[in-house]
Amino acid sequence: MKWQRPALLWTAVLAAGLGLWAGNRLAPAPAAQTPAPVAVSPPALPMLRPGDPLPALVLPNGEGHALDIRERFKGRPLLVNVWASWCGPCVEEMPELARFAEGQGTRGVQVLGMALDTPDGVRDFLQRVPVNYPIVLDTPGPRDASVQLGNAQGLLPYSVLFDAQGRMVKAKLGPFAHGEIEGWAK
Repeated sequence: MKWQRPALLWTAVLAAGLGLWAGNRLAPAPAAQTPAPVAVSPPALPMLRPGDPLPALVLPNGEGHALDIRERFKGRPLLVNVWASWCGPCVEEMPELARFAEGQGTRGVQVLGMALDTPDGVRDFLQRVPVNYPIVLDTPGPRDASVQLGNAQGLLPYSVLFDAQGRMVKAKLGPFAHGEIEGWAK
């Protein structure tokens, strides 16, 4: 019996060694590892500051027609109000913006609504709460028109005032209170 124990031990060691050798020798070669794709963020947009020109923005209106904002609103001051139908404060200030736009006539400040919303959402909203100024649409995102107008926080409502030469005068984050727009837009 004594001689069987070492023979059994050597047999086990030999079998393990052969198993390791065969496993390494006969196993398929590992596939070449390709590095995982790295997400590349688009470069940050420069922050719009007072004195900067209105960015080149061409956005669809409610009917889907492209509107070149620089071209359409040149020659007069422009108040751009960024809003969405699901934004409570935006909805609350809409009548105030409509009242302001109505009182500007043909020489005053122009008002443009810029909805970060779906076409259906905007259409449904404007049927309930019509406004007398143009509305364009954009899809919310990290490079949407609101961000290009300086809304780095992405909060709504957001308004920007441009002078008659198309240069930014100032911006406001949050809704206008009743009667505030006239003083702010001077």
